Amino acid sequence: MQPKIFWIDNARGIACLMVVMIHTTTWYITNAQSVSPLTWDLANVLNSASRVSVPLFFMISGYLFFGERSAQPRHFLRIALCILFYSTVALAYISLFTSINVGLSLKNLLQKPVFYHLWFFFAIAVIYLVSPLIQVKNISGKMLLALMVVLGILANPNTISQKIGGVEWLPINLYISGDTVYYILYGMLGRAIGMMNTQKRSLTWISAALYITTVFVISRGTLYELRWRGNFADTWYLYCGPAVFICAVSLLTLVKNTLDTRTIPVLGLISRHSLGIYGFHALIIHALRTNGLELKRWPPLDMLWIFSATLAGSLLLSILLQRIDTRRLVS
Repeated sequence: MQPKIFWIDNARGIACLMVVMIHTTTWYITNAQSVSPLTWDLANVLNSASRVSVPLFFMISGYLFFGERSAQPRHFLRIALCILFYSTVALAYISLFTSINVGLSLKNLLQKPVFYHLWFFFAIAVIYLVSPLIQVKNISGKMLLALMVVLGILANPNTISQKIGGVEWLPINLYISGDTVYYILYGMLGRAIGMMNTQKRSLTWISAALYITTVFVISRGTLYELRWRGNFADTWYLYCGPAVFICAVSLLTLVKNTLDTRTIPVLGLISRHSLGIYGFHALIIHALRTNGLELKRWPPLDMLWIFSATLAGSLLLSILLQRIDTRRLVS
């Protein structure tokens, strides 16, 4: 048994809550013409602040598996069973409660997840697959910062193109292609930051300031895109984009520095059930939205209701599942 790492538990709990918040606010974000500007902006800020959730999950996995320890056969079995189990649950939900074509969902199972949120199980499998090949070294803070600036911003293909006199100078083309490169990079950064001595008050304050600043940049950038295009665009929301990249690194460092002495009880509970919550939450949100069990006349209250009901429902299902799944293969 590995000793409990408090900041990992707390970070996992925070990331799980943020995933639920992203999908809670999605309806408002994608229906800007149907809600007031103030309502849309509230949803936008909440969503922007939560974009780091998926990168955090990759960083946590990288910290655990990109060191002396790599993923074992039981980890591959678990991720395969999770894909099978939650896809089956989603198929049952689709068949019983929606008009979505079940046959088409099954036909494209290996190309497109049965339900949108299940993509993450396929993506995290890559971290497990490459873990025997990667053992992150201890490096200096300056070297790590330089790597993050180059790979996360300057050469990030998701960086918005910058031109002077018709000459494009950003992003620099280092032939980096595909989100998977950044998922693995997040994993390596999680391990590198986790091993590094970051316990400095100045770094904690810088991390907090960077997180707040990048959330502001993401939300204002998304608002600008909405006004410019006349509709929502996820340019600033991309998990592998430079703003979310900075945001994720900042929040991981902040959590590591401030929540490393004990597991916060609520976050510990969420962390222990994060797999089940993730697997069930999107189905609950869909059921609430499509059956009119919402409070859209009062948007802030509606967001609170959908978030709370989804979290409570998925947590309860996870608790029940763990009583059956005593080996924690899918829970």
